[in-house]
Amino acid sequence: MTHRVLITGAAGYLGSTLVASLARRGPAGGVACIVASDVRETPPERRLPGVEYAAMDIRAPGLAELLRQHAIDTVVHLAAIVTPGPKSNRELEYSVDVLGTKNVLEACVASGVRKVIVTSSGAAYGYYPDNPEWLTEDDAIRGNEAFAYSHHKRLVEEMLARYRHDHPALKQVVLRVGTILGETTRNQITALFDRPRLLAIRGSKSPFVFIWDQDVVGAIEHAIVSEKDGIYNVAGDGALSIQEIAARLGKRCLTIPPSLLRAALAVLHPLGLSRYGPEQVDFLRYRPVLDNRRLKEQFGYVPKLTSAEVFELYRKSHGLGPRSP
Repeated sequence: MTHRVLITGAAGYLGSTLVASLARRGPAGGVACIVASDVRETPPERRLPGVEYAAMDIRAPGLAELLRQHAIDTVVHLAAIVTPGPKSNRELEYSVDVLGTKNVLEACVASGVRKVIVTSSGAAYGYYPDNPEWLTEDDAIRGNEAFAYSHHKRLVEEMLARYRHDHPALKQVVLRVGTILGETTRNQITALFDRPRLLAIRGSKSPFVFIWDQDVVGAIEHAIVSEKDGIYNVAGDGALSIQEIAARLGKRCLTIPPSLLRAALAVLHPLGLSRYGPEQVDFLRYRPVLDNRRLKEQFGYVPKLTSAEVFELYRKSHGLGPRSP
């Protein structure tokens, strides 16, 4: 069976990687039509043969018509504000992340789309001291209201649950993705690793689960061509503590009591001397650690790289840490 696929957020880091991979697959690989949709126009020199490009905001009313026009049966919804720009605000982020997703789901139902694949995040579980050591898909979604991205992922997942009940004909694959790393990754997380010393919170290992960007693409492609649906954590095997990350980078950790860091950020953030507020202490202390057994055993996708292996790939490609002899 071949599929007709539309990708939202197709010009982003993950979206452009997925579009290129699907284009290589072509009809022989189960993908007969690829529509790359993004709010930004894709310049001609970056367009790939065999791919249709559409400049459209996910909040636009014309999305259902675009799906009907191309007879789309599968939507991959990637569009979200992951790293807010300097002019961003909570209202804009909610409009894109939550209301945009609502419009995507409404368009899918209206146009008869068969499956929607949504990239959620481990952040949807929230950053809490009573999180289990390893979170499974059966654990509660409690995204913190203090963190826009985490809270919006929670709201989106609650919306998806309602759609599963009200519109069962629209199959869903929800991928709760860990921290993505690859050879070219640069984001808020990797900015932490670029600092001369890494910040550690006293009494916390601040563990990270990493997933190779190519493994995220692989999991999405598996969701497209297989008959699977459901909710799955997407992470490599194992986790690295902030102390282990520092050692791999050849850097020292600056260990600070949480109360001291919270007080310092409460002063620095309003003055514009830190982009982070006191709520970021919990982001560092209580990072969700994702159990990937359901991904491997039920969904049928086994990540090619572990958390440690993808971090090493990232470290070496960015020229970080001690050089290999």
